[in-house]
Amino acid sequence: MEIVRDQEISEPLSPTGQFMSNSVLSLSIIAVMELEEPFDDSLSIIPFLKDVLLPINPRFSSIMVGDKDGVKRWKKVEVRLSDHVNFPVFTAGMSAQFYDECFDEYLSKMAAEQFPQSQPLWEVHVINYPTSHAASTIIFKFHHSLGDGFSLMGALFSFLKRADNPSLPLTIPSVQLHTSKYGRNFSMFRKVLTFFSCAYNSASDFCSSIIRRCLDKEDETPIRSGHSGVESLPVAITTITFSLDHIKEIKAKLGVTLNDVITGTIFLGARMYMETVSQGSGSACSTSLVLLNKRMLGGYKSVQEMLKPDSEAPWGNHFAFLKIPIPKLGDAEAKNNPLKFVINARKIIKRKRSSIGVYLTTKYLRLVARFRGPNGASKCIRGTVENTSMAISNVRGPVEQVAFASNPVNGMYFVVTGSPQSLMAGVTSYIGKLRVALLVEKDFIDPQKLKSQIEKAI
Repeated sequence: MEIVRDQEISEPLSPTGQFMSNSVLSLSIIAVMELEEPFDDSLSIIPFLKDVLLPINPRFSSIMVGDKDGVKRWKKVEVRLSDHVNFPVFTAGMSAQFYDECFDEYLSKMAAEQFPQSQPLWEVHVINYPTSHAASTIIFKFHHSLGDGFSLMGALFSFLKRADNPSLPLTIPSVQLHTSKYGRNFSMFRKVLTFFSCAYNSASDFCSSIIRRCLDKEDETPIRSGHSGVESLPVAITTITFSLDHIKEIKAKLGVTLNDVITGTIFLGARMYMETVSQGSGSACSTSLVLLNKRMLGGYKSVQEMLKPDSEAPWGNHFAFLKIPIPKLGDAEAKNNPLKFVINARKIIKRKRSSIGVYLTTKYLRLVARFRGPNGASKCIRGTVENTSMAISNVRGPVEQVAFASNPVNGMYFVVTGSPQSLMAGVTSYIGKLRVALLVEKDFIDPQKLKSQIEKAI
């Protein structure tokens, strides 16, 4: 791959992008699309990527370089697309179960690999073998410095077409922004109470995050090994599919959000798994990072809208971590009343959301970066992530079935790799289903047993 002129060095990486792209912390996003039909080998994917993916954002044609001040910037290069596309070869004529094993092993190996720094930080893998989930599978891997899940999934959705009518736009569910139940009668007294409550929660969350990072250590449990360099250890990935209608029924019954229901379900399933593996660990002190999109909007925007300088939904990494204590099994008599466990989790998440502690933490990290450099801020983030038991992230997918290069997509899911944790969950909604992908530390967490407990929790 040939690097072009120095004057084509463009904008610097965002602060968050710099924090997640160094020797201390390096994260990637893997998005999997399960196709209804075999991938047509006569249809060359190279021209498709050249004409559709590369024009979406200059970052897909850029590498990271350091300037004279040590700040990482994007530099345009000539992209050799054949270096970015992989067609793995397995034994021909075998069963779907055989290819399931091949796919799982390939995905696990790919998740652990680092990107070459001499070329743009993305890859496409075409698995043209039938598994129990798909006739063929397309895997996209992006480095997190290119953008967060909102940006990168928005990019993928920009070149997917509706399977029933490609001329119609995709329908992506929007986020319901909450309003006060007191409406216009929301009294000044209550507003003052809310203000002081928010201020107290914010100060408490910010101080506790600093103290926990420095002094307190998360318990080692069946979902947290505490192994050094856990992000480099082999992983296993499995998925669970829920009916979105069933999730909505629980949501309506409890008066909570869809995210509350699925987050509470994952929490409860994790606690039940912990108790199954080690009696009493279901009441251990464990926390989870729940990723929060900081963009104040209700739905996805087009890539063109994201790239505008004054966009309300800008491209890049605009997210924060909510550090949520996972409710203990005894707190809500979860085995007898799972819905109460969800309500308990909802109360904790709601209080955390009302705090501005995550924004104070963002300011703190930028202050650290100013005096100790991006690696110093990365060490702070890593310390926080290492000192939790799991992470949960979610994206909203299309309501209608979509097609990739005219091939209908039957399912999709994503995971984040490179995090120093033993357990990560990625949640995706698509055509009436909610797909939960679990990335776990291999040979430490039993993925099938964990999957079974989460399925029982709902």
